[in-house]
Amino acid sequence: MRFYDITVPLTNDMPSYPGDPGIQIHDWFTLANGDSANVTHLNFSAHTGTHVDAPAHFIEGAARVESLQLEALIGKVQVIAVPDTALSIDQAFVADHITSDVPRILFRTRNSSFWHDHPNQFRQDFTYLELEAAQFLVQRGVRLVGIDYLSIEQFGQKEHETHLVLLSQGIVILEGLDLSAVPEGLYELICLPLKIRDGKGDGAPARAVLRTL
Repeated sequence: MRFYDITVPLTNDMPSYPGDPGIQIHDWFTLANGDSANVTHLNFSAHTGTHVDAPAHFIEGAARVESLQLEALIGKVQVIAVPDTALSIDQAFVADHITSDVPRILFRTRNSSFWHDHPNQFRQDFTYLELEAAQFLVQRGVRLVGIDYLSIEQFGQKEHETHLVLLSQGIVILEGLDLSAVPEGLYELICLPLKIRDGKGDGAPARAVLRTL
C-alpha cells in the first residue's frame, strides 16, 4: 500500500487566484523571542492552495462546506492523465477515459508542473474542464471532480458555467492539487476540508491524499 500526498504546501509566496486575498503566514509568538510557545498566525482565502468548493461558492443558500458529506470526499477515485498538449478537457476525452463505476474523478494535467516550475506565479493559461465535459460528468453520476490548479474553469469566464453545472448538482469540486507524482489509475481518495462554520461556507482548504487499492 502506498500513499500519495497530493496537497500543495501553503507558503507566503504561492500564487492565489487574481482578486482573492493573498496568503500571509507569520510568527505570532516564538520561543526564540522568549515567548512560552511557538504560535503561527494564518491569514488566507478559503480557496487557497488545495481546497474544496462547496455549492455555496456560487449558489446563494446552497450547501455549505460544513455540510459536505464524507461519503463524497472519501472513497474510490480515478486519476485520468491528460496530455500536456491539451489546454482544455473536452467531453470526448472524458468519455474515452472514464471508468464506468467510479464516482470521483481527478484530472492530472500539465498544471501540476506549474507548482514546481512556476511556484510563485499565477498561470492564466492553465488547463481547464470544458462545460460540455462537466455536463457529461453530471450525467454519469460523479460525486467529486478534481483538477490540479486553482480553478476548474477557464480563466476569465464571467458566468462560471462549469462551476454551476457541477455545484448545482451537489458535486464537490476539488482544486489546487499536485498530481505530478501520481500515475494514472484507481485509488482511494481521502480529502478532508477544514470544517468552517462561520462565513459564507463557500469552501475550505483541504489535505488530500491518495492511497493505492
